[in-house]
Amino acid sequence: MTTSSNPTSPQLQNNPLLAFGRGIALYSEVKPEHIAPAIEYLLKHAQDAVNKATDPHTTSNWDELVEPLEDATEALGRSWGVISHLNSVADTPELRAAYGAMLPEVTAFFSGLGQNLALYQKFKELNTSSEFEKLNHDQKKVITNSLRDFRLGGAELSDQEKPRFAQIQDEQAILGKTFSDHVLDATDGFVHLVTNSEDLAGLPEDAIAAAADTAKQKNLQGWAFTLHFPSYYPVMQYSENRDLRRLMYQAYVTRSSELAPQYADGKLDWDNTHNMLDQLCLRDEEAKMLGFSNYAALSLAPKMANKVDEVDLFLTNFAIKAKPFAQKDWQELCDFANAKLGLTDGLQPWDTAYAAERLKQARYSFSENELKQYFPLPKVLDGLFQLIQTLFGVKIEAANLPTWHADVQSFAVKDLTGEIRAYFYLDPYARPGKRGGAWMDDARGRRELPNGEIQVPIAYLVCNFAPPIKVDGILRQPTITHDDVITLFHESGHGLHHLLTQVGALGVSGINGVEWDAVELPSQFMENFCWEWEVLEKMTAHVVTEKPLPRELFEKMLAAKNFQNGLATLRQIVMSLTDWRLHSSFDATQSSGQAVLDVSRKIAAEYSIISQPEISRWINSFSHIFAGGYAAGYYSYKWAEVLSADAYAAFEEAAELSGSILDTKTGIRYREEILEVGGSRPAAESFKAFRGREPSIDALLRHGGLS
Repeated sequence: MTTSSNPTSPQLQNNPLLAFGRGIALYSEVKPEHIAPAIEYLLKHAQDAVNKATDPHTTSNWDELVEPLEDATEALGRSWGVISHLNSVADTPELRAAYGAMLPEVTAFFSGLGQNLALYQKFKELNTSSEFEKLNHDQKKVITNSLRDFRLGGAELSDQEKPRFAQIQDEQAILGKTFSDHVLDATDGFVHLVTNSEDLAGLPEDAIAAAADTAKQKNLQGWAFTLHFPSYYPVMQYSENRDLRRLMYQAYVTRSSELAPQYADGKLDWDNTHNMLDQLCLRDEEAKMLGFSNYAALSLAPKMANKVDEVDLFLTNFAIKAKPFAQKDWQELCDFANAKLGLTDGLQPWDTAYAAERLKQARYSFSENELKQYFPLPKVLDGLFQLIQTLFGVKIEAANLPTWHADVQSFAVKDLTGEIRAYFYLDPYARPGKRGGAWMDDARGRRELPNGEIQVPIAYLVCNFAPPIKVDGILRQPTITHDDVITLFHESGHGLHHLLTQVGALGVSGINGVEWDAVELPSQFMENFCWEWEVLEKMTAHVVTEKPLPRELFEKMLAAKNFQNGLATLRQIVMSLTDWRLHSSFDATQSSGQAVLDVSRKIAAEYSIISQPEISRWINSFSHIFAGGYAAGYYSYKWAEVLSADAYAAFEEAAELSGSILDTKTGIRYREEILEVGGSRPAAESFKAFRGREPSIDALLRHGGLS
């Protein structure tokens, strides 16, 4: 390190990455030149804490061993978290370079922490001493989790093996960042300009206005379409121009592949083909160094599922249940496209979303675009917040926290006495330099400080909805689709898990320490409320007339709830199986070229109804498993969906007695048994504490129309 560790040095004075302490980061003041000095200082501070913790004179108890170490590593983690967050939502070449320069050092520190045998010994001493019995339940869980993580972090490896293990972590971090950068660059790098208004036939008014606005921002004449989802998907769903759909589809599914240069201005350096193989090789090597037969087995160590075959069987059995429904869905779609849309040459991949939307309109007499007009984002947020307040006994109020963009909103979560329990940010709109998708992330965890004060949690809630647009010169409230509403509720469920925790030990508060295949339970649970009239009638208002959603339209929407769900379910299972088998039975060390793509094709051929198009390179942008932490974990969406559907069934049962799905008594019990306990006890125990029994798949099959 080249920067002085003296916090009064010129490079560190007024550095926003150091100034916020336990408070709120001043995001807009963070510049790329702040990153290296701050992180180097915090790394030095954290390493000093590690040295102190491993000193033979340091007593192995909570106050002298765990608390000081947690202080130092949390300070580093929070500042690095701010940088990582900005890298995801406000990317610039300068920020990316500064982030990338420090990534190896941060990765090396945390990798070294997990391998530190002396520190491991200190934790083992605490675990077997009389001091352990003095700890509370949450603190004990932190220690037992830490011992497991030390073993998984390579602490028991030999001195000869540890350097290579650390190098593996460093290389994986760099490859993951590169994968993500490639996807973002490929998404940002594509623009298709339409100059003839006739080519816009079928597109909704707001999609056309947004394309005109995009063209204007890029100093182009006409309508500009990009691969950002709010621009891309309306074309696939509504455009009557088949050539436009085909062009957009091919650009989308070839992102970050060797085919992308045809569609992205000749760029060759965004291909993730070899990146995927390199990551899989490193993961396999890591697993074998730790004594596991493959990375899937390693990934299960901190999860609910126990065996590799158990997960594979879960997915294949689910595929068998879903396949007949998917076959029926596909046949109906093909027949409709041939008879009503004139697609006599067969349904192509760029036709499916369009044909599905037209079939839905024909069958249920409404369109997604018609429905969308009843969901202005501000009204939806009001409805979401009202539901949370009713069910969980809290209040949500606007806050005035420092943000990173003018569109970002901030809120405080208070208990009924007015005491602040948490804060969260909402960053709702897509924009250049912002990673696609939607996610919740931890900005700060809940923690009981040594002085008895409570550090309240903070969360990021990030979406990529279409921003507000001007129609006839008037700025109209942004409207979102019902699928977007579901996404918003999903991510808010993750947020509630983090924000409403009552655990005081940082390592198991909120989402920390929750098994990866159970972490989706609260998020998928919240999605169910998006189909309740009692909820929707209070969160809808037509963007022009301000009239609420008509009950008749709701009934049509409800009738269409499981429309094409067989295909959608099977698609998710195919993605899960692809992830699982890449990490359990695929030998990347003996593979080359398009071998990863070949695995995805083989699984699709075995389980999917729709054949994978020759041009498709969808896996090259599968960021969940190559850049998002879901490696050998994508199955957890379906695994947790079983839990979430069964948990929601408790509210359905209560509604039969109370007449309301918003049953406060059940909501408080759910808050106390699921949300508040965080990772302080196994998810299976939390579920049983709430439901009084083991989970059942019946509710999920019933909700999905797959009974």
